[in-house]
Amino acid sequence: MQPKKKKSLSSDLFEQHGIDPERIPRHVAVIMDGNGRWAKKRFMNRVNGHQQGVETVRTIVTAARQIGIDVLTLYAFSTENWSRPASEVKALMVLLKRFLAKEIDTLDRQGVCLNVIGQQSRLPDDVQTQIERSMVQTRGNTGMVLNLALSYGGREEITRAVRAIVNEVSSGGLSVQDITEETVAERLYTAGQPDPDVLIRTSGEMRLSNFMLWQVAYAELFITDTLWPDFSQKEFLDIIRQYQTRERRYGKVPCISNDGSQQ
Repeated sequence: MQPKKKKSLSSDLFEQHGIDPERIPRHVAVIMDGNGRWAKKRFMNRVNGHQQGVETVRTIVTAARQIGIDVLTLYAFSTENWSRPASEVKALMVLLKRFLAKEIDTLDRQGVCLNVIGQQSRLPDDVQTQIERSMVQTRGNTGMVLNLALSYGGREEITRAVRAIVNEVSSGGLSVQDITEETVAERLYTAGQPDPDVLIRTSGEMRLSNFMLWQVAYAELFITDTLWPDFSQKEFLDIIRQYQTRERRYGKVPCISNDGSQQ
């Protein structure tokens, strides 16, 4: 009698959460919100909330990789976040550098390719150096792309793409008649990646906060009151299951026959 094969962790996750492995979203984007409020509720410094939020990042990256998501984008630091108190910004940069240095080997073993979208040149030099090292180390991995949105703003991204197109038109490399939606998409930070199928925002706020304004045009939105440090693997996977129950029409209406059935 042949011994039974041991189930993979992914199989267990699919069964426990009722997830169809054939309908996994290709790209999930997350606005990680609520670190400061999490700390405030506990009479702690805001930096403590960011530190706890890093633990949640580890959890969600691992879960996304295990169920086969192709791209995970995490909104880590916006262009607007530079206006926060200098001490908090400095602490965030220290946490970012520490996270990359500590986690990059684990991400590499998991087959994760690290990518950064946003204005990298605005980041401190030592953080830029750590980012480059991490991206080089994981460049050949094909298991999942992890986009960290750093000094990122959706309007800045679109403006940057428009400038690139105008320059190409001015130099004669592109004609106005040839400009399409694909022309714009190819000049975004996420060029070559699928648009998000799912956009999750924690902490209950009902806004996009200048995040991936072009790419989330048809994403399924999930807003949870849970603060990011409390966002769990279970809640993440429950959202994936809920996503699988939604009908994605992309502005279209299903064709209905005379007997009322969909065609």
